[in-house]
Amino acid sequence: MDRRDTASHCGRSSASARGQGRGRGWRGREEGRGRGRGAAPSPPPTSYSTSSFPAAGSATAADTTGGDAPPIVGSCPDMCPARERAQRERLRDLALFERVGGDPARTSTSLAVKKVSHPFSPCARGGQTISSTSVQASDIRALPVLRETMDYLLHLLDSSEHKFEIVHDFIFDRTRSVRQDLSMQNIVNEQAIHIYEDVRLASSYQDSDASSMCYLNMEQLMKCLLSLFDMYDAIHKNNSQSSKEAEYYSFYVLLHLGCKIPKMVDSLSLWYGHLPASIVRSKEMIFARSILRCYHIGNFKRFFCTIAAEATDLQLRLLEPFLNEARVRALMYFNHSGYKLQRHPLTHLSEILMIEELELEALCRLCGLEISENEDTKAFAPKQASFCIPGSIPQSNGIYISRESQR
Repeated sequence: MDRRDTASHCGRSSASARGQGRGRGWRGREEGRGRGRGAAPSPPPTSYSTSSFPAAGSATAADTTGGDAPPIVGSCPDMCPARERAQRERLRDLALFERVGGDPARTSTSLAVKKVSHPFSPCARGGQTISSTSVQASDIRALPVLRETMDYLLHLLDSSEHKFEIVHDFIFDRTRSVRQDLSMQNIVNEQAIHIYEDVRLASSYQDSDASSMCYLNMEQLMKCLLSLFDMYDAIHKNNSQSSKEAEYYSFYVLLHLGCKIPKMVDSLSLWYGHLPASIVRSKEMIFARSILRCYHIGNFKRFFCTIAAEATDLQLRLLEPFLNEARVRALMYFNHSGYKLQRHPLTHLSEILMIEELELEALCRLCGLEISENEDTKAFAPKQASFCIPGSIPQSNGIYISRESQR
């Protein structure tokens, strides 16, 4: 079976969502758990170094506060240290998932998860986080406990009892805390790598335009990747390798699409030269480089067809925030090409850009394009001076595949 036949059944179901059953399907994000479809907030300016990677611990320097202190060997047996748990109960600073019977002043060892600590910053409701100068081994979770914590957080991703924004904000903070504990202990082994890879998995569910923390998700993802790359280098010295290594290296390449992070394309060619040949020649990296090439040369038909046919689930989740940016850029090319009398039918464009026609129409109007309708066929004429790239673009629901296009 062609992969696109399988992909058409992944993600949101057009028949159930629209009630029409037109033989079409989505591959990508589901509409469940209250995810919004508004415009994504514009990220603030930032910068990342790509010519060299910090050490595994320094990649999370913004989250840790140990400075030059030697690594700590954690001894906390619970997902949340007893000292923090008691403090947060006293301050009634418990998330919805941490409350026993909905009581904001009562939790348990099986519900409470350690919060990320910010040095010299007040905690919620006027409290203070535990200062790094007073960190004890009992405040830091041991590696098996961190593994247990990540399993618990990944389980919460499937929660349908609360809105996505509530789940997102909780998991975002608690995964940062997991990274913080790993960094404080300077743990570099295969178990730590698997935890970092799971943090990336959790981040893929958090890339939602409905949350005000969209930019912070990208920042956390970049920090996770930088730490992972250093850990990969470390285990290579012991002739070991992660089975997901090639896929996670491909994420770094895919992050160069669109405007979600600063442009780093000039450094990619140098970065490739430092990678092992097995990674550069892997199918995951070949896919990522092909996608990036198609995007920059404007071959959007191949861009979307390749994603639909070859992207892994994690790659697709990472690409979702960039899909509508690519579609807007494709609309710009269509608007600047052709003759004024040669109109572009939305039905045809929706097949190329793999987006539902109604959503494509909304995207065209957002870009200032005037849509005309003739005999139930909607189209827009090129050379429209009113076209502009919007400051904020709604996030895509994924790849929309029609049965007709597969034939």
